[in-house]
Amino acid sequence: MGKSREIKGRMKAVGNIRRITRTMQMIATSKFARAQQASVSSKPYTEGLFDLVGKLANAAEGLDHPLLAGGETQGTDKPELTLILTSNRGLCGPYNGNVLKRAIGHLRSNELARDGRVELVGKKGLTVLKFSQVEVAQFHEHFGDSPVYADVEQLAREYVDAFISGEVSAVRVVYMRYISAGRQVPEVLQLLPFSAEDLDAGEASGDSASSESAYRESTPEFSPEPGALLDELLPAAVKAVLFQAFNDAVVSEHVARMVAMKAATDNAAKMGKTLKRKYNRARQAQITTELNEIVSGAAALG
Repeated sequence: MGKSREIKGRMKAVGNIRRITRTMQMIATSKFARAQQASVSSKPYTEGLFDLVGKLANAAEGLDHPLLAGGETQGTDKPELTLILTSNRGLCGPYNGNVLKRAIGHLRSNELARDGRVELVGKKGLTVLKFSQVEVAQFHEHFGDSPVYADVEQLAREYVDAFISGEVSAVRVVYMRYISAGRQVPEVLQLLPFSAEDLDAGEASGDSASSESAYRESTPEFSPEPGALLDELLPAAVKAVLFQAFNDAVVSEHVARMVAMKAATDNAAKMGKTLKRKYNRARQAQITTELNEIVSGAAALG
């Protein structure tokens, strides 16, 4: 009797867990739909801005712009600034682990990054970085599931000022890049300085050499001069790229949580069926034992 009662208690606990994980899966699915729309809708603007800045950079060959040429830190051994984007909440599968693994690998392989300034977004990265003996210079706790452009813009402006003044030689962002619902890749994005080659190719265009040649030949004339336009467009491009990284990180987190909670729900359902079979067998064995006792007692009296 004790064994069947214990199994029945486990069945109830597994059922409660299944309801919780199912609810979390539905919530993550709803948040993923909104985050995906925000991420996808901002990409055309970011890519268009990259395209325009790339044309300006080609038209202004020989222009020594601080954000393109590296400012006062070009060719120096100034430390780098690394921003790591993790989540505030757990239960999102390997999401945080993959991002932090990529970040720690980058820090260990890059001396300037290892000796430089490390900033973090998301509470889940604090313990891992502390265990890995990585000192977090600043923790940005005001970014949540829905990053606001004004907050990201302020952060990007601080990075631009630090880069131009020569405090850091580069600014890199470690985040989970969203490609599709079935594929997210941890990536180290060089935010500053902007590379002319990257600008030519766009954010993820994958153009061939022939199309790149045609692209260069079709560079239009600009008014005012490309240098003046770059002064306005390059900071805007930095802000747009950083905001896109935040959006990609958020939508990737929701995808990972949705998949993890679906797997947990399916596993709870399978465990519930297994426990149900065990309970039926234990109950059947108990009934058989009771019948044997009754028959044995009747035979002893008769």
